[in-house]
Amino acid sequence: MWPRCLLPGLLSAVLPWAVFAGPDPEPLPSPLSLQQALRLAEDAHPDQELAAAGLDLAMAERAGAEADDDLELAFTGVVSAVDPSANAADQSANDSWAKLALRKRLYDFGRTRYTIAAAEARQERRDWHLLDVRQQLQLDVMARFYAVLLADLEYARDNEAMSIAFVKLDRANHRSELGQVSDIELLELDNRFQQTRLQVQGSQNKQRITRSLLAVSLNRPNDLPADLQRPDVGPGFQADDLEPLTQQVLSGNPGLRALRAEVASVDQALRAAESEDNPVIRGELAMANYNRDLGGRNPMTASLILELPLYTGNRVDAKKAVQRARLREQQARLASLELELRQQVLEDWLELQRLQIRRQELTVADDFRDLYLERSRALYDLEISTDLGDSMVQIADLHLQQAENEFQIQLVSARLKALSGRLLIEDKKDN
Repeated sequence: MWPRCLLPGLLSAVLPWAVFAGPDPEPLPSPLSLQQALRLAEDAHPDQELAAAGLDLAMAERAGAEADDDLELAFTGVVSAVDPSANAADQSANDSWAKLALRKRLYDFGRTRYTIAAAEARQERRDWHLLDVRQQLQLDVMARFYAVLLADLEYARDNEAMSIAFVKLDRANHRSELGQVSDIELLELDNRFQQTRLQVQGSQNKQRITRSLLAVSLNRPNDLPADLQRPDVGPGFQADDLEPLTQQVLSGNPGLRALRAEVASVDQALRAAESEDNPVIRGELAMANYNRDLGGRNPMTASLILELPLYTGNRVDAKKAVQRARLREQQARLASLELELRQQVLEDWLELQRLQIRRQELTVADDFRDLYLERSRALYDLEISTDLGDSMVQIADLHLQQAENEFQIQLVSARLKALSGRLLIEDKKDN
């Protein structure tokens, strides 16, 4: 349940959007849960579509590499007129002919095998890249979902502070009429009230901005969510030892596995380039029909052809040099990413430890604030103290800090889960 003081500002911030937003054929659920938002992130987001198109391209390239040595059936037709030699048995001038040939590359000493292996590795890289993109989309949606919830809590705190400041200013105005409050004190209270008004306006702006960012991450920019369901947060990622977690990330990280596949692809491409000056053995079966009947022409032939490149200039050497440079580049990127991931795991792991200690601190502070609030209410009833409103503001601020701490724990935990190669949500079925 959200505080009642949140609703007026939230409605005033959300209703104008409903007026100016265009119709959306698939409106967002209301209230929108985190699980629903994560599943919606899977639906035709441009980033995911781009990665999926790259995977389709890699699959097509692999199919093309595998088909490179397929059977080839070719028809050749020639229309020709000649002036026959006086010694020719057939003195006709029509020398037209037609030929049907079936050809196949039988063996090329590794060139096709390496080309197919390179294409397979490129497809694997695209597959891991697609998983990486899906993870980043889900992490982005989670972060923006939590940002909306925090913006609402921030508004609740600021709205409470503005209400207290207004009450104090109103009381001071009445006392000022009785000569019990100086002009300086009155102006000071008015200044505080104006500051809280400005802060509330900033909080309302933040509510709108965070909702717009969430809608964009869901690929529904014209459907800003008004009501979000606060998720039940768990204890967070449990990782007592750093090294096992690091090894898990180094073995399962999709970005790293994509880069390893790219290294393998370039290595196979280099082998294919090195095989380009190897011999090629082809088989050919041909049937021909000739208009002129000459003794040296055969209606059917079966051939085994050996092609041995004798000179290719610098073409093959240049291709090999390019692939060696690419291989060195990708290996360096792979080593750099491994170092970066080690550091990222360390920082996230340490941050998680800090956040969990912070959680315990806020729990103790919450218990203290509850007792202090009860004390303030008792004193207020006895008209001994007037800090009840300030205590309410402090409670609201503490609730904001607790939510921020819990959401940070969930985000860091989600990052560690994604780093190890797991999606935050696997299927698209709604609960």
